[in-house]
Amino acid sequence: MVVGLVEKAVPAAKSTVSSAVKKPTSLSSDPIINVALGDPTIYEPYWKKMGDSYFCNAMNLCWFLLPELDNAIRTLHRVVGNAMVDDDRFIVVGNGSTQLFHALLYALSSPDLPEPINVVAAAPFYSSYPEETKFLQSKLYKWAGDANCYDKDEPYIEVVTSPNNPDGSIRGTVVNREGSKAIHDLAYYWPQYAPITSKADHDAMLFTFSKATGHAGTRIGWAIVKDKVIAAKMVKFIEVSSIGVSREAQLRAAKILGVIADDCRNPDHKGENLFQYGRRLMSERWGKLREVGMKSNGVFSLPKYPRDYCKFTGEYTDSNPAFAWLKSKEGLNCENLLRDKSKIITRGGPSFGVDSTYTRVSMLSRDVEFELLLERLAAIKGTVNGN
Repeated sequence: MVVGLVEKAVPAAKSTVSSAVKKPTSLSSDPIINVALGDPTIYEPYWKKMGDSYFCNAMNLCWFLLPELDNAIRTLHRVVGNAMVDDDRFIVVGNGSTQLFHALLYALSSPDLPEPINVVAAAPFYSSYPEETKFLQSKLYKWAGDANCYDKDEPYIEVVTSPNNPDGSIRGTVVNREGSKAIHDLAYYWPQYAPITSKADHDAMLFTFSKATGHAGTRIGWAIVKDKVIAAKMVKFIEVSSIGVSREAQLRAAKILGVIADDCRNPDHKGENLFQYGRRLMSERWGKLREVGMKSNGVFSLPKYPRDYCKFTGEYTDSNPAFAWLKSKEGLNCENLLRDKSKIITRGGPSFGVDSTYTRVSMLSRDVEFELLLERLAAIKGTVNGN
């Protein structure tokens, strides 16, 4: 017998004052006492008495995932219909999706390969992928650039963002070779940004609390993983790098996700739910931006997105991406143009693997900032023409 290991959680609602004064469980005549760890479980009886949720479900593969958050994540995905979350899928929680991205690179790599596995993404790709892949200088994986140009006969991991950051396009894998591995980043696959056309059902999918609800500071992300071995390796990575994920952050996320799901399932009890509010606001902003673009005498161009049937709303809807992908029609450096002429800070095309005529503009700022952005974009017409 080993004493000192984490035991299965006791629901807070069933804990009583007497739990703090219970006699120790009787031990075998010669138990093994584990005092190698530093987990301060001495305070467990006090917090159980206070009704606190002291333990996660130690029987879960992701042992630091709170049951409340697990349930809230699965419930919201079922309500929205944007991802498969059947019971045979594993939920792995992380400190934001960035940590989960590293965890997946680790889990999908192999120390047995003679060279680090190549990591690719189709340009324009999310600008942080190259930096994040290179940052640890890992011997397991390395950044190999644009998936559209990948022609090596070597193992690879393809990262697919859909809707894509920065250009909002709906994407799938590009390389498509036998034995391929893929990470699907679905941070923006929510009804305020794009029509929900089907339940995503990929081997490894990433979601982030910040893009779904706006709560970026909570630093919660989650992965939905089919393969138990891959999920277990991700859990090990997070265990070693941060010893799990803050319970307070998980409880906050679980509460908020639960409220959103309830609002969607009970539409008559109050006004707009989060997704209705977000879709209306994003639609209004995109309408205003396109109007400015039409009045700018062709200085900039914006992508066009097809309407599609959204199973969440039950109607045909437009895509309203979180970012506008501006292109200078005159072949100018778009990032420099906006910064030097209008004091608008953006992120230029080279950061995303394309040329400098493109730049990314956030559509998620506060109202006052967005209205000022529109004013300054409209004024560039005369500036470029020398008027």
